[in-house]
Amino acid sequence: MIDKLQGIKQRFDFLSEKLAEPDAMADKDAWREMVKERASLEEIVIVFDEYSDVLSSLENCKAMFNERLDSEMKELVRAEVDELETKREALDAQLHILLLPKDPNDERDVILEIRAGTGGDEASLFGADLLRMYLRFAERNGYKVEYLSNNLTEMGGVKEVVLSIGGKRGAYSKLKYESGVHRVQRVPETESQGRIHTSAATVAVLPEVDDVQIDIKDTDLRIDTYRSSGAGGQHVNKTESAIRITHLPTGMVVSCQDEKSQLKNKEQAMRVLKSRLYDFYLNQQQAERAGARKSQVGSGDRSERIRTYNFPQGRVTDHRIGLTLYKLDAFIDGDMDEMLAALSLAERSEMLAGESD
Repeated sequence: MIDKLQGIKQRFDFLSEKLAEPDAMADKDAWREMVKERASLEEIVIVFDEYSDVLSSLENCKAMFNERLDSEMKELVRAEVDELETKREALDAQLHILLLPKDPNDERDVILEIRAGTGGDEASLFGADLLRMYLRFAERNGYKVEYLSNNLTEMGGVKEVVLSIGGKRGAYSKLKYESGVHRVQRVPETESQGRIHTSAATVAVLPEVDDVQIDIKDTDLRIDTYRSSGAGGQHVNKTESAIRITHLPTGMVVSCQDEKSQLKNKEQAMRVLKSRLYDFYLNQQQAERAGARKSQVGSGDRSERIRTYNFPQGRVTDHRIGLTLYKLDAFIDGDMDEMLAALSLAERSEMLAGESD
């Protein structure tokens, strides 16, 4: 492992020197690739530097035992060695996790879909809360958000909404753990008896892909046009600008009616279809390779209840890793970093356990 880490550090230092050269940006594409590669290595190098410092300090402390020390000084040195050994073990484990192969989609933008589940109006209102949560998370992290489809209820709830989130590195690496069934427990505003109701919404997070990665034949598509419906502006119900695309081999259907232009709606629908198909085929490949062993943290199973938001108790619980945070108000306001970091660590730890098996 040390040899591999030293090679990574050498590469990091080389890239740092190249990027510091006056003409580094002469070739913009090459410069972007170097920046991207350097950023991908930075965390490993920081941890490795700390690990190296700990090893050096350990060596110095142990060397002191060869010197003539009084009993009090020996105890101090022994305590220092014990503390450094604990740090070394923790950093060693962290480095093993950081060296695991990364998800090739981690740097991609995402297509995020929210749909109301069981629970009627309360489910759609909870869907609106999730929408606001992800919008606030995107704002906190500097991601750009684009609505691809937006189907709301008269009460302001969400029947279905599809977003593109990205514009900077790593949107998928942050949000990929959100796929699944989100459950809410609270007293609805319409509940006169003060009883707690349970309802749910489903979230799907897909890596956004380009034309090179997913090839869709025109003969595999049926494209229908129809008039838009619902609250959406003056163009609604006047022109057949809405688009419905059916992918015949899989039966997958995508509709888009948000834009006034039929062409724009078609472009938006194709973006969503490509991402859904990529996710569909990727899951097929992973299922074939995984066999009996499958990570429940990163599986993205849309039928799996992954999280409960309990408003009376002010808690949010992720059932995949058994983590409960008593900060529901902050979490629903987009402060999700602690939970997402724990999910990432759990997945990589499980990957590490799988490699040792």
